[in-house]
Amino acid sequence: VQLQASGGGLVQAGGSLRLSCAASGRAFSSYAMGWFRQAPGKQRELVAVIHSGGATYYVDSVRGRFTASRDNARNTVYLQMNSLKPGDTAVYYCAADRVGGLRNSYDYWGQGTQVTVSS
Repeated sequence: VQLQASGGGLVQAGGSLRLSCAASGRAFSSYAMGWFRQAPGKQRELVAVIHSGGATYYVDSVRGRFTASRDNARNTVYLQMNSLKPGDTAVYYCAADRVGGLRNSYDYWGQGTQVTVSS
């Protein structure tokens, strides 16, 4: 599985961005898809997961502001980010895993996309 993330950019606090992650390869619909982020000087953290059946999980800091979704027909997963805060500034990565869950060790990773939120 190859993953290509896009949609990052510079936005003012309170603004919105939508990240996309396009996947190549078979059986996309069977993979759990995770969104992770890594800010400078910090460890990579799991932000959101959307499992193959559509169940989602969000880290507390983004719950209610971020929404993960997937379009299996397009082999694409999205992360809608609203009410962005400067603390959301990070490189965002998408990842695919056969199991998913609240782990950092997913099977496949895309390149990151930078999200910068100005105050």
